[in-house]
Amino acid sequence: MEIILKENVANVGFKDEVVTVKSGYGRNFLIPTGKAVLATESAKKVLAENLKQKAFKEKSIIDDAEKLAAKISKLDLKISAKVGPDGKLFGSISNADVAKGLIGKKIELEKENISIPGKSIKRIGKYQASIRLHREVSTQLNFELLAEKK
Repeated sequence: MEIILKENVANVGFKDEVVTVKSGYGRNFLIPTGKAVLATESAKKVLAENLKQKAFKEKSIIDDAEKLAAKISKLDLKISAKVGPDGKLFGSISNADVAKGLIGKKIELEKENISIPGKSIKRIGKYQASIRLHREVSTQLNFELLAEKK
């Protein structure tokens, strides 16, 4: 089923995007909660007109997102966690922990926009997270998990 999103929905898409979702998800959750509308021909025409008007405003937003992406890709983030004797973490590191680490570097992002391969990390080492700043702008963040000093 094709729908037009009225707001950002995690793991589905961003506002004003035409996406295909399973019929039950669209009919029973997205449309009744006001997060989406059915993508009819007239709705698509209205969306196209709205996107033309927003294009100029969005240019500056995209430029800001690209500057932030360049800054993030140059970062060398280090996250410390409690580690057992064999290098395994007590618990795990998730996208929320990476978001907290970025706040320490004065970069605020929603944790939903950060994706870590495997959803969580359980060993120390070097990893890479994918960060989506805008529907057209995404970047990679290199970070390292270190053992917490006792």
